[in-house]
Amino acid sequence: MPAQPSHNPPQPGSDALRADARENRDRILRAAREAYALHGIDVPISAIARRAGVGVATLYRRFPTRASLITEAFTEQLAECAGVLDEALEDPDPWRAFCTVFTKVCAMQAADRGFTHAFLARFPDESSYAGERDRAEEGLALLVRRAKEAGALRSDFDVSDVVLALLANNGVANSTQAESAAASRRLVGYLLESFRARPDIKQLPPPARLGLDRLGGAG
Repeated sequence: MPAQPSHNPPQPGSDALRADARENRDRILRAAREAYALHGIDVPISAIARRAGVGVATLYRRFPTRASLITEAFTEQLAECAGVLDEALEDPDPWRAFCTVFTKVCAMQAADRGFTHAFLARFPDESSYAGERDRAEEGLALLVRRAKEAGALRSDFDVSDVVLALLANNGVANSTQAESAAASRRLVGYLLESFRARPDIKQLPPPARLGLDRLGGAG
């Protein structure tokens, strides 16, 4: 006699339940990335849950804190940014290396309003993300120092000027994506020309010393 199909619901720990949990997690992350890209990282958790089609309680079971959701949503982008830095640090041309990283980070910012906020924010309880962020911060400072020592980057450039530039670039991200990308490229071109060392360059006012968490809306 052929075996009858089971009508029992999936038991805790079953493959079906694990698959359902993974699907919910993926939907939440997808919804978070979409919301952050459009509106930045201050989007309410309830709005992300609605976008994902899950309850707030379900979201919190997968991501117990707002920081854990933000950092997981941007893990791939942070890794990409760190990879760009690593490659730039191997470039024998310090000015080209600095320009490559600056251009890439500004392009990522123009494409995704949440990325730079997440990159610059401090998440002390998310040790893995914080470690990658600190490594990226150190790499950026090293790129600046190398470009200045090579005489390519103006001597009065301060690493906090990167944040100043990102604040300016953030202003173009409020247009449509196509417009913000074009405006960002134009702005980056102007900024890089102003950063380049020249014999007749005029000294700037003192740096604002903006911290690298200046754009971070979470911490």
